[in-house]
Amino acid sequence: MISEKMSKALNEQINKEMYSGYLYMAMSAWCNDQGLEGFAHWFMVQYHEEMFHAMKIYEYLFDQGSKPVLLAIDKPQENWDSPMDVLKETLEHEKKVTASIHSLVALAEDEKDYASRIFLQWYVSEQVEEEKNASDMITRMEISAGAKGPGLYMVDRELKSRAVTIPTSFVGPLGAED
Repeated sequence: MISEKMSKALNEQINKEMYSGYLYMAMSAWCNDQGLEGFAHWFMVQYHEEMFHAMKIYEYLFDQGSKPVLLAIDKPQENWDSPMDVLKETLEHEKKVTASIHSLVALAEDEKDYASRIFLQWYVSEQVEEEKNASDMITRMEISAGAKGPGLYMVDRELKSRAVTIPTSFVGPLGAED
């Protein structure tokens, strides 16, 4: 069992993860509208990952005898000036998510909630990967593409090959066959 305070904080994190998915869906839509199908695909994979992150917490709450409480999801930004702006926004957003995860870890430690602390370690590691991916994308754009030109086309084409590696069906336990 987890405390009411930890349950509330985890429910808020579900909302943040779902907002992240919503933001990445908006980024995907913007990229699609700009003719950047590879970027659009990359951000839809991000959307699926964020929903997976939310669902892991959702299931954890049930496992701990707590009921998930779904909150309203804020409307995300829907327009950017350039693909580079989208990538920079992605990195800044992931840094905010990392700070939120770190706050959850600190709460688990303060409450001596060792199960939640162990559960949250996956998210700590995941955020290292998320920030690195966003930073690498910015570097790739700076080196090969800039704001326009054939380099942008090459990066866009490369991003189209990203595969979804997490479950996309949330019927039944996560990790069960789709």
